[in-house]
Amino acid sequence: MKKMKKFIVLFTVSLAVFACSDSDDDTTDQSSDGFDRGAMLINFADNIILPSYQSYISTTQDLVSQTDSFVVTPSIEELTNLRSAFRTAYLSFQNVSIFEIGLAEELRFRDRTNTYPTNIQEVTSFIVDGNFNFELPSTNDAQGLPAIDYLLYGLGTDEETVAFFTTDANAEGYRNYLFALVNSINILAQNVLNDWTSGFRNTFVANDGSSASASVDNLTNDFILYYEKSLRAGKIGIPAGVFSNDPLPGNVEALYAQDFSKELAIEALNASIRFFNGRSFVNSQSGPSYATYLDFLNTIKNEEDLSTLINNQFATSIAALNTLDSDFTNQIATNNNAMLETYDELQRNVILLKVDLLQAINVNIDFVDADGD
Repeated sequence: MKKMKKFIVLFTVSLAVFACSDSDDDTTDQSSDGFDRGAMLINFADNIILPSYQSYISTTQDLVSQTDSFVVTPSIEELTNLRSAFRTAYLSFQNVSIFEIGLAEELRFRDRTNTYPTNIQEVTSFIVDGNFNFELPSTNDAQGLPAIDYLLYGLGTDEETVAFFTTDANAEGYRNYLFALVNSINILAQNVLNDWTSGFRNTFVANDGSSASASVDNLTNDFILYYEKSLRAGKIGIPAGVFSNDPLPGNVEALYAQDFSKELAIEALNASIRFFNGRSFVNSQSGPSYATYLDFLNTIKNEEDLSTLINNQFATSIAALNTLDSDFTNQIATNNNAMLETYDELQRNVILLKVDLLQAINVNIDFVDADGD
């Protein structure tokens, strides 16, 4: 999904957040509502964020290995193996994309890994001249998983795809660029996890107060911005035409794989549900979370627990996603109303999260948008 500044509605996915603060206000203001925010942060870090990154890195390492095999001896068989590793990594990425905090924010982890649609002209230019720098923000739409999607699925038939890496005049450039793409996302993930395990985790959980610079405030804003912009708008609303005069099917995630966009959206929503409920990434156990926080505060809306309302709406949204075609471009072409209805279901939780949750736990919005939410 193409991104601009966070103040622009259509292509916003990045949130400037800083979870570190040494001020006394951030570590001592725990008595305002009595909930143990520190325990929630520990659960988030140790049972969700860290194992999610560890799992994702295992998939990117396999992707590097499969890419190496393919570029050394390009063949349809190796292409098939590489595509399988790519899909696994893309699915796994959905579980870490939420957490644009700490070094992930500084490195533009989400933007560099998943800006779509890919800029084919720029990709081709980089392949031909071999001169590119993925650290430049201007290259966000020519790198990451969407660019890999184009090289593995967007060049033609299986035979034609292999030919680009073997007999094409720029075959060496194609091989080099593919490996650079894969190596880049692996290194990005490794750097973020290393930061978490070398000190940021401890700083993150210690910053358990209630202030604009505290971890709960920052992470909560990041989660809601991700859900609203990357998931609701990016995966569904923008391609369905919610923010434009007409649908934009060329803006779906995994555009070239064709049968993968729904699976990615469901994985992303399930990751959001897991996070909201504090459910471990590796098992079904749940710990302190937004859901338990709301229950602790006895937060009621329309005579029902707010946590129950949110989880019920999550379930309704999953059901709506499951009715869609596996290829969102085909869904838009044949019945875009179903996409729009799914967007509406996702939107209902934007209100519950962005207004009701934040008011209940006394967190202020630190980002600005203009889409009427």
